[in-house]
Amino acid sequence: MVEWAGPLAGVRVLDFTRVLAGPAAALALADLGAEVWKLEPPGTGDDTRLFPPFREGESHYFLAINRGKKSIVVDLKTPEGVALVRDLAAKCDVLIENYRPGVMDRLGLGYEALSAINPRLIYCAISGYGMTGPLRDNPSFDIVLQAMSGALSVNGEAGRPPTKLGIPLGDLVGGVNGPMAILAALYERNTTGRGRLIDVSLMDGMINMLAYLPQLAWFTGKDPLPQGAQHPNLVPYGIFPALDGNIIVACLTNGFWKRICEALGRADLVNDPRFDVIEKRRDNRAQVNEMISAFTSQRHVAVLVELFSKYEVPHAPILGILEALSQPQAVARGMVVETEHQSLGKIPITSRPIKFPGAPQPVPTAPPVLGQHTDEILREGLGLTQSQIDGLRALRIVS
Repeated sequence: MVEWAGPLAGVRVLDFTRVLAGPAAALALADLGAEVWKLEPPGTGDDTRLFPPFREGESHYFLAINRGKKSIVVDLKTPEGVALVRDLAAKCDVLIENYRPGVMDRLGLGYEALSAINPRLIYCAISGYGMTGPLRDNPSFDIVLQAMSGALSVNGEAGRPPTKLGIPLGDLVGGVNGPMAILAALYERNTTGRGRLIDVSLMDGMINMLAYLPQLAWFTGKDPLPQGAQHPNLVPYGIFPALDGNIIVACLTNGFWKRICEALGRADLVNDPRFDVIEKRRDNRAQVNEMISAFTSQRHVAVLVELFSKYEVPHAPILGILEALSQPQAVARGMVVETEHQSLGKIPITSRPIKFPGAPQPVPTAPPVLGQHTDEILREGLGLTQSQIDGLRALRIVS
């Protein structure tokens, strides 16, 4: 079967981003087949190239979030470098940046300036607090956004201080909302012929990720509190002990409660007036959890997985990262692949999370070394000759 670049084949993205929120957005577009030109400053490149630990000088962090991209190094501190980037923007469909609001305007590379030379350009600005509001100029990082959005306040164990989410969701939400907005703008451009400015606030995104919790707070007039792995209203729902570890059991409906009781050999509890509806199980949380813990704590995780699978009880063993990446489901879905890195040779990388049945995509290219594609982008993107590229390099405008 012929390999296919993806539904965004032919779309060019100029990627001004660094660290995580912006690169995650550009990564999603690369996964979908877009050609992403990652613009990096001379010397160090993306800040994450300096984040330890390293392997032969390459950062684990940079490798994790920059597959499928091409790196071009341009010095934006020079007028010639800015002019060169304006020429590149004229050839692109999408530009993504995650500087603080106003930085790109000061460089002469803001939306108004670039849309004047490329009206079809879709310009996605990702920042901590967005382009408006009293906090727009404040710096922000993942943990700050978790705190400001309210997400941090509900994460952790009951009666203990909140705990930061183990994954950097405050940043990664930009990798969800940015691409979604860009795809919508690309669709709109088919009708209008024009691009548009997109303002992605990570704090807005985190507030949206609160899901049902705002309504719960408004209904009760109280802030939801940390519940650990428990659910505020659904029981059982959480971590239960086993002889050799722990297991997750989750009950979302009365139908699942029936399956849990049958799996535990306690069909008599299905219609027990203490537990027969969601509200009663919530009010008798301690009794439900104690009963299930007494059962699971006497069995090994593998035995429980087999039992709960038989009765179709929502469950899961708690896997470490390495085990999660090597489990049969991840392998079957091709979520870990091997690719060729310019300096490290063959390396494993996580693969595309979105699949298109019947249209296989090639293995993503490895994250680029700094400036790996400078010549290629200038030659194929702008039509410069090698002599012209060598001249720019001699003047240290590119590298």
